Amino acid sequence: MSEINVVPYIDVMLVLLVIFMVTAPLLAQGVKVELPQVASEPLQGNTDEPLIVSVDAAGRAYLNYGEGENAPLDGETLVTRVGALLRHRPGVEVLVKGDRSVSYGDVIRVMALLQRAGAPSIGLITLPPEPTEG
Repeated sequence: MSEINVVPYIDVMLVLLVIFMVTAPLLAQGVKVELPQVASEPLQGNTDEPLIVSVDAAGRAYLNYGEGENAPLDGETLVTRVGALLRHRPGVEVLVKGDRSVSYGDVIRVMALLQRAGAPSIGLITLPPEPTEG
């Protein structure tokens, strides 16, 4: 009779357990972001224009609302302007559009500033992957 060898499955399970034990405390620290619980799909069309904060390759933040859309904002100005907008238009979507080469830390810094301004949830704008020829 043939029997199933479960030793490789146990090895894989133990490795995964160690990985989860190491990464779980790291996930508890950080910016609170409301993550979707379904597969990533395009956002449904909301009648209101979303608030988009762009982060360029140098880590400078830009706001798509109000005067000076092409002028970089410092942290306090970003918090003040986003906070005022969220009080004026509650429920507006807040999205972050980061340059491909920007540091992960710069995007997290901007997300922390948006959270401090009162954004209940923050989304990330991405491009769909390019189709590969196969």
